[in-house]
Amino acid sequence: MQKRTLANFIMLVGLLLLSACATLNPEFEEPSVMVTSFRALPSENIVPRFEIGLHVINPNRSPLTLHGLSYNVELEGYRILTGVANQLPEIAAYGEGDVLLQASPDLFSTFNLFAELMTQPRERFRFKLEAKLDVGWLLPKIRVEKTGEIALESKQ
Repeated sequence: MQKRTLANFIMLVGLLLLSACATLNPEFEEPSVMVTSFRALPSENIVPRFEIGLHVINPNRSPLTLHGLSYNVELEGYRILTGVANQLPEIAAYGEGDVLLQASPDLFSTFNLFAELMTQPRERFRFKLEAKLDVGWLLPKIRVEKTGEIALESKQ
């Protein structure tokens, strides 16, 4: 019984220390992340590849070291793209930087989206980008969510 109490105490102290780490830098401001480009890349097989450009603005007095990034892109509620990256630039203090990601689509979700569009055509598509930036173990992960609509305009 005493071992269980000691283990619970150690776990509680660990949790308190972890939560305290999040407040070590109370002046830390969350960086801004914008989608700047989205384009198809040449592919050697049947699965297409895409490049997603992100622009990161660091409003802090210390450099932002990006250790990793994970992301998802949805169209009309279907998760179309998912990926991760770990070769990321450091964003200078009060600086800006660009990140290029490469992704392949989830074919089953893409087929389901196309099937829905065949029965319910539309000119506007809802999208959602979710990204999680890992800036180190002393700071919480930065979560970014962008939503909106993409309009397919016919040029006359």
